[in-house]
Amino acid sequence: MSVSTRSPAAPTRMRTTGRSQRGPLAWLRRNIIVVLGTLAFIYLLLPNLIVVIFSFNNPTGRFNYSWSAFSLDAWLHPCGAPGMCSALGLSLKIGVTATILATILGTLAAFALTRHRFRGRALINLLIFMPMATPEVVMGSSLLTLFIGLRFPLGAWTIIIAHVMFCVSFVIVTVKARVAGLDPNLEEAAADLYSNERQTFLRVTLPLVAPGIAAGALLAFSLSFDDYIITNFNAGSDVTFPMYIWGAAQRGTPVQINVIGTIMFLVALIAVAVGQVIGARRRRSAA
Repeated sequence: MSVSTRSPAAPTRMRTTGRSQRGPLAWLRRNIIVVLGTLAFIYLLLPNLIVVIFSFNNPTGRFNYSWSAFSLDAWLHPCGAPGMCSALGLSLKIGVTATILATILGTLAAFALTRHRFRGRALINLLIFMPMATPEVVMGSSLLTLFIGLRFPLGAWTIIIAHVMFCVSFVIVTVKARVAGLDPNLEEAAADLYSNERQTFLRVTLPLVAPGIAAGALLAFSLSFDDYIITNFNAGSDVTFPMYIWGAAQRGTPVQINVIGTIMFLVALIAVAVGQVIGARRRRSAA
């Protein structure tokens, strides 16, 4: 006759352990990374949400810092604030021009630093990070000294030159990382199929590097459009959108500033969403 050695309390312990594994603390331990990431994402987007909400505000005073009443006047008249749309247009022109120049120069430099070996390459790689690490006050005052020494009139072109100066480093770093991650076997396969260097670059290399170039261009545009310190040193009498916001903050912030900020935020979201959709379709077609 066999005698069971199982303890009477064993089923109770198993049930208790099962309940603890299904409790809120166990769920939190399993999903702690997701929870922290979600909280960080909400923290980052909270200022943008405030901008969107206050774009529908109808403030009673000069400052749009406290909620008064819901209104669509700012959206119906986005250029109602005097001088704001001209400053916005100047910032867009400068941002687009500086982005195109910085993207072309940065892409060429990234290919040269990644694909070719030459004397001084390590020093150039080090100097690329100097504009990224240099304080904007130092860079802005140094560029101003250079322009004054050359007797170059301050204005839109000095702003563009200054913006290209610090944007090109970000483009180089972004595109360089993409070029360094390319599989050389793909280009060798194109050469085996009797493709010349030009065809290989246009049909194989450039499409593979295009996401990195696009990322560098978007980063350069956002840095150029957002810059205030370097622009303030080298703008002369021109007023960009960040400079307009700084000046308006001293007298009163119009609601139209929140409208423009909301539009820029939505455009950025749409660009990211379109990029994700295109990437997902390419992955599905490749699979």
